[in-house]
Amino acid sequence: MTRSNAREIAAHLIYSMGYTGQSAQELLAARLEEDYYPELAAENDVYAEKPSKKQKQYISDCVKGVAERDKELTAAIEYYSVGWKASRISRFVMAVLKLAVYEILFVDDVPDSVAVNEAVTLTKKYEDDEVGAFVNGVLGGFIRNGKSLEVPHENEEAL
Repeated sequence: MTRSNAREIAAHLIYSMGYTGQSAQELLAARLEEDYYPELAAENDVYAEKPSKKQKQYISDCVKGVAERDKELTAAIEYYSVGWKASRISRFVMAVLKLAVYEILFVDDVPDSVAVNEAVTLTKKYEDDEVGAFVNGVLGGFIRNGKSLEVPHENEEAL
């Protein structure tokens, strides 16, 4: 399994946390089971191959990391989504953005440019090109402005 496929699976799990109410640990326990992949392979080719031990670790680290920092990630994404509230961004796109910001900040072997490119590519797989451009803009702004989860509050002046 490629890192891109593992990333897509991580995005699916992050997306699932947003609407199932399951914790990261519950989803990982259910979705990283060997029996899970054959069931989904017919629906989505990303599940055709089971993740290696290394890819399972990457998926687990990302999903847990996003869950632990969900509020901070959401606030940063909303801040860089100029003119958009988080509630206006589709759940899947928000999952992709959270994953990309998490990778940029906390996954040492993923260069920023790769995190952005993969997020845009993944978004375009499920949404139109304009949404991919939006994702690119949000992540570009995040990187250009110091890659920090600390964002000014409503009545604070942006630096």
